[in-house]
Amino acid sequence: MSAAQVVSTLESYHSPDVRKKYERHFPVHQRGEDQFIGVRMGQVFALAKTYTDMPLEEIERLLENRFHEVRVAAVSIMDFQARRKKSSEERRQALFDLYIRRHDRINCWDLVDRSAPHVVGGYLMDKARDPLFQLASSSHVWERRTAIVSTLFFISRGDKGDTFRIAELLLHDTEEYVQKAVGWALRSVGGCELIHFLDQHADSMPRVVLRNAIEKLDTAVCNDYLGRTISIL
Repeated sequence: MSAAQVVSTLESYHSPDVRKKYERHFPVHQRGEDQFIGVRMGQVFALAKTYTDMPLEEIERLLENRFHEVRVAAVSIMDFQARRKKSSEERRQALFDLYIRRHDRINCWDLVDRSAPHVVGGYLMDKARDPLFQLASSSHVWERRTAIVSTLFFISRGDKGDTFRIAELLLHDTEEYVQKAVGWALRSVGGCELIHFLDQHADSMPRVVLRNAIEKLDTAVCNDYLGRTISIL
């Protein structure tokens, strides 16, 4: 269960066409210094699932890798471990700690979305949520995205309060990748609670947040909220 084995297998899957596709899809401002092997995500996820028992130190080695698909494999393994019923509380805490400690390597929207709900949200479900509010106040865009995306786990368990509290903190974030995540979380809440939140904030929230939040509402309701919006960010 070594990181080197995962890297070697992923390299054997490489496709120049897939690599070019990723380079177009992930602009440099998203991925920083990341490079791509050129491996389809379905293959990455399938491989990661076979390494669900990987030790944490090997997962961290994957996170340190310069190739994006390798780090997708790392966070996928973390997600599979966090979801697994037989994972102990100690292992869940260790996964959470690793995620937070190495957030510098979880530095793109897909890496956050692949792992934050279960690794971070799942661990904090029955605990104080202070770490999420600390992340929400971070100067780093991906840490702020983690703060709101992690609440998707709470929503799935009927706990919606912190989604709204964090959404309010991030509502006027200037980064599109945070705005989209806030809208996504609000949409996931839905129902009367979403309507109540929109009635309070729709006239001033960024258009990206609003469009994502109302995506599943009736057309007439969507048009009404869009008509109230004065912000075009």
